[in-house]
Amino acid sequence: MTPQEEREKRLRTQDEQIADALRESLASGELRAAPSWGRPQHFGDGYDETPDEFKLPMKVLKDAGYAPPEVELMREIAALQAALDGAPDDAATRPQRQRLADMRQQLALRLEKFRHSGTF
Repeated sequence: MTPQEEREKRLRTQDEQIADALRESLASGELRAAPSWGRPQHFGDGYDETPDEFKLPMKVLKDAGYAPPEVELMREIAALQAALDGAPDDAATRPQRQRLADMRQQLALRLEKFRHSGTF
């Protein structure tokens, strides 16, 4: 058997195992017990909003544990905003608020450049 044939056999075997597991879960009622049974999945991770040409590359990056710089910047913005929520607007928090504004502007510029050029 050639290496390609062996690989195809392994892949078929994995597909068959997955299909068997799904059939068993369906037969036992485990799938129907899921709160999302019969409804579209929404993962809230931006996948649906991602342009089709970027879905696969972004999924590969996500599966590899890598986030693009823009995503990291969004996380930093959210963390800083959460830290500043409810904080008084005084001299102690002004540098952080300015940093937050700068980060938002940097993100907006990067996304606008992407919209126009298609590259970062």
